Amino acid sequence: MTDPIGAMLIMLKNASNANRPSIVVPFSKVKQAIATTLEKEGYLSAINKKTRDGHPALELVIAKKIDGVARISKPSRRMYMGVGQIRPVKNGHGIIVLTTPKGVMTGNEARKEMVGGEPLFTMW
Repeated sequence: MTDPIGAMLIMLKNASNANRPSIVVPFSKVKQAIATTLEKEGYLSAINKKTRDGHPALELVIAKKIDGVARISKPSRRMYMGVGQIRPVKNGHGIIVLTTPKGVMTGNEARKEMVGGEPLFTMW
């Protein structure tokens, strides 16, 4: 798997479209930080750390419908945004998630903290 974050996002979108209540993804600190951000925004209702086949995993319980996801910065093409370049997604109906020097946060939080970073994806 060359893009584990992208795979997690597509799994979330597909599970939401199929009305599945949750998904299980392999554990990493970045995925856990992204899941925590999505939980704060209301896209996930719970994050459970479990073990699957002897390896750590995250169970993500979906709270609301995810209509779309667009990956911005990829392993093959890194992109960065300054604080002035961060714009609302879908007229405020979506979110953009960035990795910043202060951690993983949404675009609104990054604007309040006055930090830019690497935009990972948008979700609506």
